[in-house]
Amino acid sequence: MTILLVLVAVPLAGAVVAWVGERMHEGSARWVALATTTVQGALTVMAMSTATVAGPAGSGGNGLVALDGLSGPLVSLTALLGIVCVLASWSTRRGPGAYFGLLLWLQAAVTAVFLAANILALYVAWEAVLIPMWFLIGVWGHEGRRHAAMKFFVYTFAGSALMLVGILVALRNGASASLGASAFAVASTAQPAVFWLLLAGLAVKIPVWPLHTWLPDAHVEAPTAGSIMLAGILLKMGGYGFIRVALPLAPEAATAAGPLLATLGVIGIVYGAVMALAQTDLKRLIAYSSVSHMGFVVLALAVGTPAALTAAVLVMVAHGVTSALLFLLAGALYDRTRTLEVARLGGLQRTIPAWGTAFLFGCLASLGLPGLAGFPGELLTFLEGFEAYGWWMVAVAVGVVLAGVYNLRAVRRVAHGPEVPAWKGLADLDWRERLAVGLLALPIVALGVWPSLVTSAASPVVAALVARMGR
Repeated sequence: MTILLVLVAVPLAGAVVAWVGERMHEGSARWVALATTTVQGALTVMAMSTATVAGPAGSGGNGLVALDGLSGPLVSLTALLGIVCVLASWSTRRGPGAYFGLLLWLQAAVTAVFLAANILALYVAWEAVLIPMWFLIGVWGHEGRRHAAMKFFVYTFAGSALMLVGILVALRNGASASLGASAFAVASTAQPAVFWLLLAGLAVKIPVWPLHTWLPDAHVEAPTAGSIMLAGILLKMGGYGFIRVALPLAPEAATAAGPLLATLGVIGIVYGAVMALAQTDLKRLIAYSSVSHMGFVVLALAVGTPAALTAAVLVMVAHGVTSALLFLLAGALYDRTRTLEVARLGGLQRTIPAWGTAFLFGCLASLGLPGLAGFPGELLTFLEGFEAYGWWMVAVAVGVVLAGVYNLRAVRRVAHGPEVPAWKGLADLDWRERLAVGLLALPIVALGVWPSLVTSAASPVVAALVARMGR
C-alpha cells in the first residue's frame, strides 16, 4: 500500500476508532481525532517531500491515486484544516463519537478527491463528501439546520448527477478513464455536452453565481468545523475538478465558454462583495465574501493561460486558510455570546484582545493586504484577466475596493467602538483556539511573502496541461 492510499485510509480508520472508542470511554473521540489528524499531517509532509511535482500527474501513484503539484497544495490544505477542525470542535458534547467520526470521514473523502488518478474513483470520492457534510449541517447545525442541509443536498446532488452523465458521455466518446499523463480523446462533437454537464456539478461546488444560493445558508447553520471545511476545502473541489477534468476532456468547449465564464466570475466578485457589505450577521458576511473570492477563481479558469490557472490554485489555497481563520473566530465568538449579529457586538478588542487581534489579521488577509495570502493570487488573476479581456476588468477593481470596505467596517463595528456591557466578562481565546489561529496565521503570512510555495509546484503541471491541450 503506497503512502497515498494510507492518506485516505488513516482518517477512515480514525473515524471508526473515534466512533467505537467513544462508546467505550467517554471523551476519547476528540483525542482519537486529534491524533489521527496529526498523523495525517505528518504523512502529508512525507508524501509531499517524496512526490515529483512536474508533469500532468506526478509520481507516487499506482493507477488509482497520484500526487502532483496541482493536487499537492490542496491535499496539504486538507491535512492542515483537519487539525484545525478538531481543535475548533474540542468542546462538542453532543454525540462526539459520531461527530468526530464524520469529520474524519469527510477528510478522507476530500483527500481521495484530490488524489484520485482515475475519473471514476474521483466521482466516487466526490459523492462520498456529500454524506458526512449533510449530517454535520443537519444534526449539529443551528436552528435552521434542516433547511440548510436539505438545500445543500439538493444543489450538490443534482450537480453531481449531471456531472456523472458528463463523465459517462466522455467515456463513451473515447476519453480515457485515467487522470494521469495519457491525454484524453473526446470527440469535438461531444465536447460541448461533456463540458457543460461537468460544469453543472463543478459550478455548484465552487460556487459560480447564480448557483451560489445554498452556500450562505449552509455556512450560517453549520457548526464551526463544518463551515471551516466547507469554505476551506469543499469549494476548492470545483476549481480543482475544472482544471483536472473539464479542461483536458473538453478544451475546445472550455475555450469557447471563456467569455461567459469570465462574465460570471466578475459578477460573482462584485455581487459577493455587495452582498457581504449588506449583511448584519458576521457568519453570513464571511459566506458572501467567499462567493466574491471564488469569483477570482472562476475568472482565472476562464482566462485559461498557465499563469491564470496557477493563480487559480494560489487563490484557492489562500482563501482556504483565510476563510478557515474567519469562520474559526466567528465560531469561537458565537460559543461565548450565542449571537453573531453585528449590531449586538462592539468593543471586543478591549474585552477579548487576542480574539480582536486575530480578527483584524483575518480581515486584512481577506481584503488582500500586500504581504498576506490573499494578495498575490488575486493580483495575478487581475493582470491575466486584463491581458485577456481589457478594461472591463475595472469591475474587478470595484469588488476589491468593496472587500476593503466590508472587512474594515466589520472590524470597526465588532472589535472597536463602545464596549457592550453584556460582553465584559467574556473569556478570551483558550490555548487550543490560539493554537488553531497560529496554524492558520503561519501559511497566511508565508503565502503572502512566498507565493512560490504553491506556484512553483502548480506551474509545471498546469503548463504541461495547457501544452497538451494545444491552447
